[in-house]
Amino acid sequence: MTARGSRSCMPLGTSIFLIAVGAILRYAVTATVSGISIHTVGLILIIVGIVGLVLSLLYMFAWSPRRGGVARGRVVERDPYEPPAY
Repeated sequence: MTARGSRSCMPLGTSIFLIAVGAILRYAVTATVSGISIHTVGLILIIVGIVGLVLSLLYMFAWSPRRGGVARGRVVERDPYEPPAY
């Protein structure tokens, strides 16, 4: 069983990881592979990470159910305090 807030943290972390890996492939890797462009794969990972980050933030702030609503307690009215007469 997962905690309440852990579901919304996972997509954020995954999106940031995809952006980081994509940036490394796009800008830091100089190796070449026949049949595939590493720079294009990096760009695709960056775009997918950004889209995932935006969707995660929209879900967290706009579509998630509101928590921490107003606590409504029962009001008990009592007579005002009068100190005992000695």
